[in-house]
Amino acid sequence: MRVFVTGATGFVGSVVVEELLRAGHQVLGLARSDASAQALKGAGAGVIRGSIEDLQSLKAGAAQSDGVIHTAFIHDFSKFIENCEKDRLAIGALGEALAGTEKPLIVTSGTALVNNGQRVTEKDLPDPQGGNPRVASDLAVAALAEQGVRVSLVRLPPSVHGAGDHGFVPMIIAMAREKGVSVYIGEGKNVWPAVHRLDAAKVFRLALEKGAHNAVYHANAEEGVPFREIAEMIGRHLNIPVESKTAEAAAAHFGWFTHFAGLSNPTSSELTRRVLGWKPEHQGLLKDIDTAGYFD
Repeated sequence: MRVFVTGATGFVGSVVVEELLRAGHQVLGLARSDASAQALKGAGAGVIRGSIEDLQSLKAGAAQSDGVIHTAFIHDFSKFIENCEKDRLAIGALGEALAGTEKPLIVTSGTALVNNGQRVTEKDLPDPQGGNPRVASDLAVAALAEQGVRVSLVRLPPSVHGAGDHGFVPMIIAMAREKGVSVYIGEGKNVWPAVHRLDAAKVFRLALEKGAHNAVYHANAEEGVPFREIAEMIGRHLNIPVESKTAEAAAAHFGWFTHFAGLSNPTSSELTRRVLGWKPEHQGLLKDIDTAGYFD
């Protein structure tokens, strides 16, 4: 297949590109810059110049392809609502280009959108009135499915880890380093599901090749890593105290990140493993924090 990948030079998208090429697919990657274009060419992929804000570039890439994997998202949390709306529009544009073709569209979402205090499965849906603006992407996918577009979701966990990670774990490390203490909230029993990015890339490929219409897949290898254990690993590496704080006191430490630090999102990927034949192979989150250069 010739596959159009958005976010093709990002932390997840770049390994999705590698996974697709290794499996014998051709890839067209979306590139905003000359550097991104060069990186894609160096990897053996073709290039579409544009961005997720340039809807015409999205439609052009989709029109030239046999399927689309949408991993791009603007991770500027100071403009989170605005960026969620941009993602909704991008998904709509991709779906418009694929309407009536039976070509697959795989869209990235998050397990944390479905946070009902219980073990989340692929059959659980987010509350559209739950207050998280990121649900706009899921609603856009649902609308495309109703229109007959062959669309499915891959939900990523809060931690997609590995060498080069610039997500939540490095943020926590930076806060701990700056403030001289590694913090968890209460007993720290809240858990984060997690996946190595190379294992996540396989879920995207398998969803493209085997995925069903309007399906949901969970790309998490671990159902839930206790946040206290993450904080303890960070404290050990930085040689700083590890402390429990109340939610109120933790807010002074974590700031806008407090919600994520207190998030408990136990998540199953049993259905995904069974349906797609996915078998995670890479090391878990704590081992990665310990050995993958997070403190270099």
